[in-house]
Amino acid sequence: MADKIKLFVNGVEVEVEAGKNLIDAVGAVGIEIPHLCYHPALGADGNCRMCLVGIEDGRPPLVPACKTPAQEGMKVLLDAEHIKKIQHDVMEFELINHPTDCPVCDQAGECKLQDYYMSYDHAKSRMNVPQVVKGKKMDFGAGVVHDQERCVVCGRCVRFCRQITKTGELGIINRTDDARVNIFPGRPLANRYAINVVDLCPVGAMTSKDFRFKQRVWFLKKAPGICHGCSKGCNITIDHNREKYKDDIIYRFRPRLNEQVNGYFMCDEGRLSYKKENEGRLTEARLGTKVRPIDDVLAACSKEMEQAAKIAILLSPNCSLEQMVTVQALAEKIGAALSGYSEGYIKTGDGDDYLIQDDKSANRAGLNLLGIDSSKEGFEKAVQEASLLLNFNNDLTLSYQENELTKLLKDTKIVAVAAAANQCTAMADMAIPVASFSEYAGTLINCDNILQHFAKAITKNEDLADICTIAARLGSPLQNDNERYSVLQKCISALKEFGVDQIPAEGLNLKKSEAANVTA
Repeated sequence: MADKIKLFVNGVEVEVEAGKNLIDAVGAVGIEIPHLCYHPALGADGNCRMCLVGIEDGRPPLVPACKTPAQEGMKVLLDAEHIKKIQHDVMEFELINHPTDCPVCDQAGECKLQDYYMSYDHAKSRMNVPQVVKGKKMDFGAGVVHDQERCVVCGRCVRFCRQITKTGELGIINRTDDARVNIFPGRPLANRYAINVVDLCPVGAMTSKDFRFKQRVWFLKKAPGICHGCSKGCNITIDHNREKYKDDIIYRFRPRLNEQVNGYFMCDEGRLSYKKENEGRLTEARLGTKVRPIDDVLAACSKEMEQAAKIAILLSPNCSLEQMVTVQALAEKIGAALSGYSEGYIKTGDGDDYLIQDDKSANRAGLNLLGIDSSKEGFEKAVQEASLLLNFNNDLTLSYQENELTKLLKDTKIVAVAAAANQCTAMADMAIPVASFSEYAGTLINCDNILQHFAKAITKNEDLADICTIAARLGSPLQNDNERYSVLQKCISALKEFGVDQIPAEGLNLKKSEAANVTA
């Protein structure tokens, strides 16, 4: 645990973490120091001056909080008249050429300038000359649209491209009223994390072409989740809305802070993967070519299982641990060969040294932990010996060419239990729709061996069952969540100290000892 020190804020003693700057230190105990240019992942720039605070008996008496470390006994002034005047003056300076058309701004409702105006200013503009005209709707590339007129030149986006992606596409050109953020000639944003500048922008200057004017943020419900785009398991916020008489729709994924997984950011590919939760879904059960009630299809599947001499079961590496143990128990009960073959989910050379991984599955570590064979030879042998294949959400088209897949499965009846409608479901003799990851709760282990739990985020007008429920109805001995979690606790010693609702939000690092995983 970090060392603690005591200091005073507006005369009130508070205990804060040593070694942090004043913004982060007092922010951790619920005291906000307004700031625009500072961001914990980018360090202190000190150019907006919004965070100037008073230090009683200090030398100097005024300091930028972003660059000032918290010290024992320090007396910080936030509500003194001269500090309030500084905040008011900085706000007036920022708003001199800023359009005050918040109702039509895409950032309205999550704009720091808007928030700070309501908290620290409330003053009418004293300007009696025309505002400086700046560029609007500038396409910076990579799905980022820039409105120069709204920019407060905080420099966050510039620092992100220099410090984090190290691609340096953005810069601040000119000075004073002519200062602009812009791309260099012929060098648009071209890195795989570019849309993070939209999250970093404290105002409505950087916007996402994908989300721009699609939904008002105050209508959106926010739910925590885990990205399933690759094995990193970035923590995300799922923004969704159910309009009247319509189904619940996801409008965007945004990165959610987790210091031991993804920090503050996520890749653009993972961010835009929300579309797969909305589009191309398998929503109707099918028996042959006919749409049938799911109960009829499950009954037909059970009958096929009884008659089959040998059964093969295939699991997706995107399945949660709960789904894996439920299907594994089913396979053991009926004597089926169980495989997690998913070679096609790995894109060799696609990853980088930051967040993006070659493995595009969310829980391959779970397959390994549970001892589920993932070899190609094992899967093909099981299919060749079986007359029935139960495929739980594994997209085999990623691992095989169409002609190879047709040849491999030509003598095998196929039951596709899937969230998306694809070639695998099209060639199946029976198709059973299931919930996708935003629609159920589960547990994953990422590429760094960090176990994370995610809750159900989306409730549809007609909820689909998840794989656990389908496997249970097909005969798995694990019939409820408590039974599944008990099995996981036996498999993973670090879970023995935790109920499913007690797993730390930042996850359990399975590389560490159990003692290190127990929170006070």
